[in-house]
Amino acid sequence: MKLRLGYLALPLLTAAAFTTQARADGQTIAVFTKNQTNPYFQTVRVGADVAAKALNAKTLQYIPTKPDSIPEQLSQIEDVVVKKPSAIVFIPVDYKAMVPGVEKINDAKIPVVNITDRSAGGKFVSFVGADDYSLGLETARYLLKTLGGKGNIVIIEGVKGSLTNVDRVRGFNDALKETPGAKLLASQPGNYQRLQALQVMENLMQSNSQIDGVLAANDAMAVGAIEALDGANRKAQVIGINGTKEAIDAIKSGKLLASGDYNGFAQGCLGTMMAIRNLREQPVVAEIVLKPTVITKDNFGPFDVPLEQRACPTWEEAQKLGTK
Repeated sequence: MKLRLGYLALPLLTAAAFTTQARADGQTIAVFTKNQTNPYFQTVRVGADVAAKALNAKTLQYIPTKPDSIPEQLSQIEDVVVKKPSAIVFIPVDYKAMVPGVEKINDAKIPVVNITDRSAGGKFVSFVGADDYSLGLETARYLLKTLGGKGNIVIIEGVKGSLTNVDRVRGFNDALKETPGAKLLASQPGNYQRLQALQVMENLMQSNSQIDGVLAANDAMAVGAIEALDGANRKAQVIGINGTKEAIDAIKSGKLLASGDYNGFAQGCLGTMMAIRNLREQPVVAEIVLKPTVITKDNFGPFDVPLEQRACPTWEEAQKLGTK
């Protein structure tokens, strides 16, 4: 039996709810994600699978073997255009560089839904994402409040120039501006990768004898920073973003202070739902931007649910989440 996602208060999406409306079923939805190294994208894939199964459709996953590889995702688009799935749910590995690929999908008349990273161009059925700025602002505010409004802070950024990173880091910095007692020591990229963040944190600790707080732009990098701190036998409060299982486990054990929930599961669900509804000539929501939740030791319970046991939003709830 599937469990409800308490934080979204979303009941189970069942195939039965849609059967009477469906004009056809059995569609194939190609789901494009960035890599297999960031657990966030696994939550997206599972969400897409759960939604497709509930709606009697199936998914075909496209994942670059080299993380975030632009040439590889472009090659995968060439492949998907030939195979002609019913529709595509698409996360660009680079929001600008993948525009020509999106245009090829458009030319092939394959409907496509954009999720997570908003593409700089192309035509889409819908966009489903989260408010990155608010995630950065609210998670940073929580860390700074925990530190009593003071201390030495470092930021570990994602991929420079990516929209998610720009907005999250802008939120971090605005929270720091609100807190004059805190001092920003450094802001360096870890490219959303755990190992790179570990190395960045090791270097930062060599040049800074006292670091009180770490603002990491995703959970994978937060975990890398924690590993570096443990390796040096040093302590600091660390926050991440994405609300991955790895982050929830770290919050439970006291290693991680908090994570901003990016709702990857819901994004996978909603993107796939919009793709299938469009194919079945049912109404869709043009844009859904999910609001932030800061996951801490006090509220992690509803997030501590295996992905396969989570439930997607219903269409009625998706409509309420829509912003346009």
